[in-house]
Amino acid sequence: MMIHVIFLVVSLFSSAFCGELSDPSSIIKYPSEEPKRDDGDEVNLHCTSWRFAAETNNLASWSTIPAECADYVKDYVLGKAYVADLERVSEEASVFASTVDFSAGDGKDAWIFDIDETLLSNLPYYIDHGFGLELFDHSEFDKWVERGVAPAIAPSLKLYQRVVDLGYRVFLLTGRKESHRLVTVENLINAGFQNWDKLILRSPDEQHKMATLYKSEKRDEMVKEGFRLRGNSGDQWSDLLGSSMSQRSFKLANPMYYIP
Repeated sequence: MMIHVIFLVVSLFSSAFCGELSDPSSIIKYPSEEPKRDDGDEVNLHCTSWRFAAETNNLASWSTIPAECADYVKDYVLGKAYVADLERVSEEASVFASTVDFSAGDGKDAWIFDIDETLLSNLPYYIDHGFGLELFDHSEFDKWVERGVAPAIAPSLKLYQRVVDLGYRVFLLTGRKESHRLVTVENLINAGFQNWDKLILRSPDEQHKMATLYKSEKRDEMVKEGFRLRGNSGDQWSDLLGSSMSQRSFKLANPMYYIP
C-alpha cells in the first residue's frame, strides 16, 4: 500500500513538472534579435564599455584611447557627465573624511592628493592634443606644466578645503619633476590650494621608477613616520595601489591616459 502511495505522489509531481516545462507561458522568452542600432549608437555603446573598463582598471596596458572613441571622450570630459562624476567622488570622500575619529589628537591623520587631473585640470592641454588620442608626450606636457596655468578642479578644491578644515595633515604626492616645484607651488596657490603640509615631487634619480612603485615608497615613508593614511585621492590607479594603501582610496574619472 505504501509503495502505491509513493508511486502515485511521484507520478503526480512528475506530471506537474513536465506540464510546467511544456507550457510555453512559463518559460522566459528573449527577443530573437536585438533592437537595431545605427552606427552612432554602436560606437557610443562600445566607447562607454571601454571607458568603464579603463576606469575600473580592467583593461590591459593601453597607450591611447581607441580612435573611434575620440569624439566620445571629448564630449564626456567637456560635458556634464564628467563634472557629475567628479562631484560624486568629492562628495563621497568628504562624507568619509567627516567620519574619521581624531580623538588621538596627535596630528597624525593624513590625506594624500595627487595633483594632475586630481587637483589641477590639464584639459586645456588635452584640447590641443586629441583628448588622449595622441601618445602621451612627456616633453610637450612639461612645457604645459611650466606655464603654470592649469585651473583647479572645482569639486576637488571643495574637498581639499574640507579636508584642511577638518585638521588632516595634507600631503601632495605627484609624479611631477622636482625641477617643477616652484611653478607647481605658484600654480596651486593661484588655483586656490593652500596650507598643505608637504609637496612631494620626483627627484632626478626617481624619474624612471614606475609610478606605482614611486608612490608606494613615498607612502611607506609616511607610515614609518607614524602617519595614519586615512584618505588618498587620485585619477590614476597608480596613485592608489601598491603598499601602504590608505584606509579609503578615491578614484577620480580620467579616460584620457593611464600611467602604470
